[in-house]
Amino acid sequence: MFKNLKKRYKALIIFGSIVTFLTFFLGFINIIPPKKVIENNPFIKASKEDIPMLAAHRGGALVNPENTLKAYKAAVEDFDIDIIESDIWVTKDGKLVFSHDGTIDRMSDVSLFDNSTDKHYIKDYTLEELENFNFGYGFKDKNGNYPYKDLVTKDQVDRKIILKENGVQILQVDKLLEEFYESKPDLKFIVEIKNDGEEGQLAAGTLDNLLTDIYPGYKNNLVVGTFHDNVSQCLRSKHPTLHRGASTGDAAKFIITEWLKVNPFDDSDFTCLQIPTSFKVGGISFSLDDKQIINRAHRKNMAVQYWTIDDAEEMKYLADLGCDCIMTNDPELFIKTFKGGN
Repeated sequence: MFKNLKKRYKALIIFGSIVTFLTFFLGFINIIPPKKVIENNPFIKASKEDIPMLAAHRGGALVNPENTLKAYKAAVEDFDIDIIESDIWVTKDGKLVFSHDGTIDRMSDVSLFDNSTDKHYIKDYTLEELENFNFGYGFKDKNGNYPYKDLVTKDQVDRKIILKENGVQILQVDKLLEEFYESKPDLKFIVEIKNDGEEGQLAAGTLDNLLTDIYPGYKNNLVVGTFHDNVSQCLRSKHPTLHRGASTGDAAKFIITEWLKVNPFDDSDFTCLQIPTSFKVGGISFSLDDKQIINRAHRKNMAVQYWTIDDAEEMKYLADLGCDCIMTNDPELFIKTFKGGN
């Protein structure tokens, strides 16, 4: 019996020593300053005391028709936003256009031209064809009105002219960059590539060429994100001079390693960690509005950007945590919350 107790005691000592070693080891490696992914990150706040940067999600989808020039101009001119957030798709003829959805049914008046119940995909239309639709048609304002639904009729001769004048045509990426390039050189952009596979990689290359060849002053002001790991890998390997947001896989790896306290071994190299405040796995909700996640990202000089925040108290809470950017559909609310706007 005495021998058994002695063996158990020895085993306990060994186990305790291992636990103690691991505790000190993990504590030590978490103290060592990690390597910065980038020396100067334009998406990190200038100081900890600053309010987060304001990103107009889809241009401010609650106050103007989303992803249209009308929305983006209002976001910049009326709300003095820091960042334009947008999603891009590739058209049938290889042009880059802004749209959250891969279809045009929700926001446009395509249903007036086609009684079919089938979805209408951007990839099946040329840019010229898409410019014929009213992308303010599905917009509902805060009072429940549809102010652009009757802007033009189906057979109106000057239909395209009216849509362009009102800024509710589908919008090319290069036209948006052109709009603010001279007047707003400090404007920043968050762009998400929605296409997967070859089309997504084509979008990455086209965007890189636009910034490199035509709008070089904006290249350091734009971060590209995607939910698709293959497109993220393309950005990493073929377009390394573009700022890159974390893909779903990148973000998950970064956050899990932080929770396990082994993040110093994480080799993530994205510029911005763009995340919601929570996510669900198998019905279990995990909170991501975590100061430790923000602090760890900042130690690597990564910016932390939260989406999509349309509640004032949530905005204040995230600001107190120290996040760098709040993406919101309601820039009016952001201004009222932090700057006392009406």
